[in-house]
Amino acid sequence: MIRLGAGRLDRVVAVGAHCDDIAIGAGGTLLTMCRARPGLRVDALVLSGGGGEREDEERAALAAFCPDADLRLTVLKLPDGRLPAHWEEAKAAVEELRERSEPDVIVAPRTDDAHQDHRGLAQLMTTAFRDHLVLGYEIVKWDGDLGRPSAYQPLTPEIAEHKVRLLQEHYPSQRHRPWYDREAFLGLARIRGIECHARYAEAFAVTKLTLDLGD
Repeated sequence: MIRLGAGRLDRVVAVGAHCDDIAIGAGGTLLTMCRARPGLRVDALVLSGGGGEREDEERAALAAFCPDADLRLTVLKLPDGRLPAHWEEAKAAVEELRERSEPDVIVAPRTDDAHQDHRGLAQLMTTAFRDHLVLGYEIVKWDGDLGRPSAYQPLTPEIAEHKVRLLQEHYPSQRHRPWYDREAFLGLARIRGIECHARYAEAFAVTKLTLDLGD
């Protein structure tokens, strides 16, 4: 399989509609990048869950998923499941993030995610960050909206297992959900690994990519 590198990575933007979205969708990728590049700047934005238990979980979790990184996290208080009704607030938050960051790569929800909050945030990202590599992560859920990804980040077995441990450790408020377990997370990572000839992987949708194959 052909592998294309992103070049030098100094800054990453990671966004989620809810606390735990980033970790579920791209936690292994964040661990991989941050371990390889100590001091990597990670600007993270989460639209809901601010001011309570969920924010506390998210701050502890992302600190663990971004070891030795310059992590700058903002957690807002938009209501869960109501992003379309709070479009202006969400748009303002994304535009403010754009003003203070110039990332080399972005991890965000997929534009065809079935959850309206995920989908809405994904649409905002592609309009605010027009000249950036945006990797749309996937979140397994009952909607059955997993598609055919176009990009993969292979994960070592150690990284994949560590991701699952961190998810279980740092988000106790989600453990009651029937899909929130080790089998689901590792199972999807194993399938994506098969698709890219690796043991485990995280998969992403890429809507637009500029190549530089002349060097």
